[in-house]
Amino acid sequence: MPSILVINSGSSSLKYQLIDMATEETLASGLIERIGEAEGHASHRVGGQRFDKDLAVRDHAQACRIMRNDFDTHGPSLDEHDLVAIGHRVVHGGARFFEPTPIDHVVKIQIEDLSDLAPLHNPGAVQGIDAAEKSFPGLPMVAVFDTAFHQTMPPEAYTYAIDAELAQRYRVRKYGFHGTSHRYVSRAAAEFLGRPLDELTQIVLHLGNGASACAIDGGRSVETSMGMTPLAGLVMGTRSGDIDASVLFHLARRAKLSIDDLDELLNKRSGLLGLSGFGDSRDVQSRAADGDERAQLTAAVVAHRLKFYIGAYQALLGGVDVISFTAGIGEHSAEVRAAAAGGLERLGIELDPARNAAVGSGISVISTDASPVTVLVVPTNEELEIARQTFEVIAAR
Repeated sequence: MPSILVINSGSSSLKYQLIDMATEETLASGLIERIGEAEGHASHRVGGQRFDKDLAVRDHAQACRIMRNDFDTHGPSLDEHDLVAIGHRVVHGGARFFEPTPIDHVVKIQIEDLSDLAPLHNPGAVQGIDAAEKSFPGLPMVAVFDTAFHQTMPPEAYTYAIDAELAQRYRVRKYGFHGTSHRYVSRAAAEFLGRPLDELTQIVLHLGNGASACAIDGGRSVETSMGMTPLAGLVMGTRSGDIDASVLFHLARRAKLSIDDLDELLNKRSGLLGLSGFGDSRDVQSRAADGDERAQLTAAVVAHRLKFYIGAYQALLGGVDVISFTAGIGEHSAEVRAAAAGGLERLGIELDPARNAAVGSGISVISTDASPVTVLVVPTNEELEIARQTFEVIAAR
């Protein structure tokens, strides 16, 4: 049966999954981390077993060789499972890439050229692509972009109200992220409900350490909370989400913070961590339940922001059929779901507390039977979505 290898390469890590496209089953997965450091770590999972080793990993080329060796040593055999292509997750495709794209020399240059928009992500993706090309010569490679799903947003949604010439010169606009997750979840929700995707209006709430909301009309993204970078929108683990830009000017003048200081503040020392001292939502919820006032305020700020986006997107869509919670927090925190969707009965959203508390491992309905808006918990699978898109490109050749 044909299989797709999905690679998610960062500046110092390489994650992978081998997926059987006939069954859409994950055959093996792994993570090689601390690339370029004195001591790295490699983990390979297959058949319920995990194989770990500590070793120095000089670069991404060596990481790919380690991955291939783990497949050869621990299985499954890439030859027996007919590896037909590699799908690479690329965070930023700018306005150039709106669909999965076969990788050639020109595409790699364009991905690298977009590194000024994603300096922590795109260079690592290019390194992963280069390494994979050396380890799998002649095998087709496909880039799947986090931003691509949002290229259907209309100009009024992605345009910032700043000097138009300056914005065009420096590619300043909203791009959006988590596109593979939003695409996967919206389609999974339609299939679960047995309704045509193109007839549904949906809001997908991808809530993890990074979090974003997306308004989807007929399977097309029409608005999303993240912006030119993944900093905007919802409150996240260490990122602030939406903030008045003048706060930065104020802190630069009064607190004498540099541009780098402000960058670190908003991306690494804000969000849950900045408000409560804890970057993990589970710690925030636990402390809030124990009466910690900072944690309680943090939980309230998170819920307020979520309600704000739910209401705004319902207005933009002219009404919503389905709201789906997904990703680590969205799938596992009944408290966050209740705080976000509770009390919205006048918007047609009626949460069932018992269903919300009893969510299992698959897709679950957490709204009442009488709720005009269906509320779901939908486990995301970004790797499978990347594999599907990669396979579609290969099959169309």
